[in-house]
Amino acid sequence: MTDKAQLASKKQRSNLVNVGRITTVFGVKGWLKLHSNTEPPEAIFDYAPWWLKTKHGVKEVEIDAGRPHGNAFVVHIKGLDDRDLAREYCQVDIAVERDQMPELEEGEFYWHQLEGLNVISEYDGQTFRLGQVQRLLETGANDVLVIKGNADSMDQNERLVPYVPGQFIKSIDLDAGEMIVEWDPEF
Repeated sequence: MTDKAQLASKKQRSNLVNVGRITTVFGVKGWLKLHSNTEPPEAIFDYAPWWLKTKHGVKEVEIDAGRPHGNAFVVHIKGLDDRDLAREYCQVDIAVERDQMPELEEGEFYWHQLEGLNVISEYDGQTFRLGQVQRLLETGANDVLVIKGNADSMDQNERLVPYVPGQFIKSIDLDAGEMIVEWDPEF
């Protein structure tokens, strides 16, 4: 592969967003079970191609069949008909290119857009740097931000802040890479 091709490939991979995860093999003919992170879950099948983030690098695959199975899905990768070969894809993230994601309405955000934002709390008339959004957790009532302290924050603590715009989330500025929250830094 030429340097130019490697650079183009790297640029393309850096544009990927995780939309699910292959969990285990299913049956003996190369089928795989997966968990979808899309909303609704079956929307994962609206994207193609899928990029699998394997331990050997990122690999493009084509899905030729898929269906619901319990609270997850089972899929078949075109040309993969062996259970033992399919096992190599277990515990692998499924990604798609960002430009395939539908446009959101004003004030709506994808989780991948929130991850990495610096979080500042304006609480009780004071300003506190809490850290960066590491990930989000899905709960029954609302999603929760997992914020981890960094070199610029008031401490190195991890905080869980409910993602409730208008109540705890005051503003999000993707261009500035910041989120303003109203959260007691003692929590």
